Amino acid sequence: ELVRQLSAVYGVGLCSVVLYGSAASGEQVEGKSDQNVLVIVDHIDRTRLQQLTQTSRAWTEAGNPPPLTLTQAEWQRSADIFPMEYADMLERHRVLKGDNPFAGIQVDPRDLRLQVEHEAMGKLLRLRAGVMNAGTDTKRQGTLLGESLSALMVIFRAVMRLHGEIPPRDSHAVAKFVASRAGFEVAAFDRVIAMAREGRRISSSDTSATLDAYVAGMEALVAYLDSYSTHAR
Repeated sequence: ELVRQLSAVYGVGLCSVVLYGSAASGEQVEGKSDQNVLVIVDHIDRTRLQQLTQTSRAWTEAGNPPPLTLTQAEWQRSADIFPMEYADMLERHRVLKGDNPFAGIQVDPRDLRLQVEHEAMGKLLRLRAGVMNAGTDTKRQGTLLGESLSALMVIFRAVMRLHGEIPPRDSHAVAKFVASRAGFEVAAFDRVIAMAREGRRISSSDTSATLDAYVAGMEALVAYLDSYSTHAR
């Protein structure tokens, strides 16, 4: 239905519609994972965007992020500023309509390393802010852990790519690889993955300790990335 409505508005100007992320690779969790869609068009103007207002609202109210919409020219020249996202899309995507937009797209490891460090530091800062807001409320702490995982796994997969590895679908394996390289204990991340992806509950008595170890792991990763060289895999 989304593709149909996009086609109705953009017509022949709709170059590609691509599903990417966990929904494209079969890793989505029913009722928890959102559906990420890339839309590439010939040009974008306010009238076309406004014609899609109801479509966009319905899509986001269903729990999905707004379609990521770029022109063909913007898509071709943005791999250097969004290398993490492009690398993730390259590996996990399904073309729903139009041409495959990934032909000729490459991610420079130097660009990837800079963005990974930036995103990891940003994630750490947001986690610390979340810890302050949650206080000693273990329910809030658990929510913080669960809601943070998806963005964190994007960072972890990018770390694997920096080392020349293709990230597996198994999030536990991804976390284990990153933990071994950055030098932190993986147990807390395994618990959060099991909670968010497998429905296993973290007991209230273990939540605070899990959060402490989770934040400590991100601190170790930030320090590791700060000294990482793309020439030393």
